[in-house]
Amino acid sequence: MVRFMKLLTRDERPPGEEPVSDLVPELEVSRAKRVRVLLAAACAPLLFSFTAIAAVLAVVSFAADRTRFSATGALLAAGPGWLASWQVELDLGGHPLGVLPLLPTLVVGWLVARAAARAARRVGGRTPADAVPVVTVIAGAHALFGVLIALAAGGSPIDVNPLTAFCVPGLLAGLAAVAGVAKVCGLPAVVRDRFDPVAVHGLRAGALGLAALIACGAVVFTAATALSWSTVDSLFEPGFGASFGLFVLSVAYLPNAVVAALSFTTGPGFSVGSLTVGMFGYQEGQVPGVPVLAGIPSHHAVWWPALLLLPALVGALVGWRIRAIDEDPMLRMRAVAVAGALVAFGCVILGTVSGGRLGDGPFDPVSVPVGVASVIAFCWIVVPGGFVAFFAGPHEAPAPPGEPEIAEVEEEVEPVEEPEAEALEDEALDEEAEEELARELGEDADEVPVEPEPEAEPEQDIAVTESTDGSGDESAPGGDR
Repeated sequence: MVRFMKLLTRDERPPGEEPVSDLVPELEVSRAKRVRVLLAAACAPLLFSFTAIAAVLAVVSFAADRTRFSATGALLAAGPGWLASWQVELDLGGHPLGVLPLLPTLVVGWLVARAAARAARRVGGRTPADAVPVVTVIAGAHALFGVLIALAAGGSPIDVNPLTAFCVPGLLAGLAAVAGVAKVCGLPAVVRDRFDPVAVHGLRAGALGLAALIACGAVVFTAATALSWSTVDSLFEPGFGASFGLFVLSVAYLPNAVVAALSFTTGPGFSVGSLTVGMFGYQEGQVPGVPVLAGIPSHHAVWWPALLLLPALVGALVGWRIRAIDEDPMLRMRAVAVAGALVAFGCVILGTVSGGRLGDGPFDPVSVPVGVASVIAFCWIVVPGGFVAFFAGPHEAPAPPGEPEIAEVEEEVEPVEEPEAEALEDEALDEEAEEELARELGEDADEVPVEPEPEAEPEQDIAVTESTDGSGDESAPGGDR
């Protein structure tokens, strides 16, 4: 049986060709394959998004009433539409269009992130250095495509600034590519190693808080739209073409409306031209006739401040997330401050990209007070979050009230007890010395009577002998006499 197993496991390769390790080394990606993968990652989302935008515009123009469909016109309009999806401000016959829909931006950003992640895996990316060529190629391709569209649109009714068309798509595409390759190339681990752990916990809690605030804005927007459903229904025209165009426009601007509702929920509010809607103030004005804005109230309500409970709960949620990261309350407060800073920065970005110029008419501009909104969002996170994180987290147990007094008494008693202890030790030593001396004396007393006994016997013998000798001598002379 042993011989049979050896035959089965015998290596037929000649000596010197045995494998050094059981691990199979990764095959190095060739330069040609790397170039193909990077070009595909750069061009695939770009061409797909351009084709999708052209298809949507073609369907809307085909379904619209009283218009003549033109495939060439839809294809030409897809270029500025692609730039608008990357938040590039357009100029329509001398009228600026800066308030651009956020939903297409999220879609094209997701496409870029997915393509970047796939390319990083195919080229064997494992470190942050491997992500650099992927991000660079994708950002560069989108920047070049944007400036080409801007140059091609020169002289048409739609004008675009070439510098803006170069920088904005390249920057946003690069950020989306970084988000896609982050996990593949180990960027989160690098951030955890380089940053303070308390700051990392604060960033995570801040991301949670920002997502929760966006969810609160979505809830408020949904409730307002549902309560104004009759107005929404009246804004749709009977014809399918116009209604379909309004529906597509409203869906594309849904994230913008959610950001406006978020600003309203936290307090600052938003404005559309002369119309201003805030938690504690309202100024009347005209509202565009689009279904996505049907939920805007027509007058101020007394119960609106009750909605401030939502951001307060979000701040408490952030504090509850941070409460157990450390036993030191001050470190927890620092994490809450980091979370509040991240939420404030996120509100600045969202408020900036969700608003902008809307021609030169009564609805210009559409804006969110970015500065005030960011400060208030920071306070909504830090104040209730800091309170919860400080009091709900662990604390050191306080010292008992009587402990300091006992310590003082012990300190006062210790100098008195030390001499007594030394005296007791001296007495114990004296007693031991006396006991040893008594034992020695006792041994001497016992030995004294024993020693003369063997010496007394010879003295008695001597005495007896002497007396015997003397008596014999005396009797002898007397006898002789």
